[in-house]
Amino acid sequence: MSDVPLGFLFDPQTLPLDAILLSHKQPVGLPDTRKFKQIMASIKAVGLIEPLSVSSKDRKTGKHLLLDGHTRLAALSELGYIDAPCLIATDDESYTYNNRINRLSTIQEHFMLQRAVKQGVVTPAKLAEALDVDISSIFKKLSLLEGIAPETAELLKDQQFSAQLSFILRRMKPTRQVECVELMLSSNNLTVAFAKAMLVATPTHLLVGEIKPKKMEGVTADQMMKMEREMGNLYDQFKLIEQSYSQDMLNLVLARGYLGKLLGSEAVFSFLSKKHPDMLSEFGGIVEATSLEK
Repeated sequence: MSDVPLGFLFDPQTLPLDAILLSHKQPVGLPDTRKFKQIMASIKAVGLIEPLSVSSKDRKTGKHLLLDGHTRLAALSELGYIDAPCLIATDDESYTYNNRINRLSTIQEHFMLQRAVKQGVVTPAKLAEALDVDISSIFKKLSLLEGIAPETAELLKDQQFSAQLSFILRRMKPTRQVECVELMLSSNNLTVAFAKAMLVATPTHLLVGEIKPKKMEGVTADQMMKMEREMGNLYDQFKLIEQSYSQDMLNLVLARGYLGKLLGSEAVFSFLSKKHPDMLSEFGGIVEATSLEK
């Protein structure tokens, strides 16, 4: 049995909504937001999936402070609920639990939806109703990895991205998919617009069926050829940097260790202080850096 204390009581408890106090005011116009409407639709279709998170009961007032789930609480109130399942915290109520949650990646969501449909737990139509989206959006999520190379899926497994990105990537051959995703991840840009630009800049022989996509508006044939060349050069440079990165990091670690020993010499330190104070300052900054990214 682990000695680590639990942050919440093990089982959710049903609490009256009027026994729960908000920890901050609800934003103006919340009922008109897309998120609020989706949560309302989800609760109507399948009930409350994720319990509210509340603090322990206050001894004086007998109330609980809401830690996470303000929008869910507002939706429950709007729908006429009088109580809700809650996870009751056992530790510091000032801790923001929502900031410590690892959000479901797009591919994890894809597998979860596929499993639910295959096992007959829910139908695509029911999912669309629960999430308040068009059923075509559910089918896109269910077919997310069709035509996607396993290597590409591995690169994207922990990422959140639009299902439309998958539609663009599957028009490329596997090697090109991997090239594009690596570039997108290295630039921290998993947007559909970026993917479309790379699709247009992809040479015909790297496209599925070798069918060239429609040209982007305002881009001439010469500019398209230039984009293809530059995209190829960019990927080559990326791979070179990737190959040399580990060796460069090793060299930096060794250099920092050497400088540390060098500055530990009283004679060297005294000489640099008198003759090269600027250099001493730079060396000191390198030695004291807690991360090589600085």
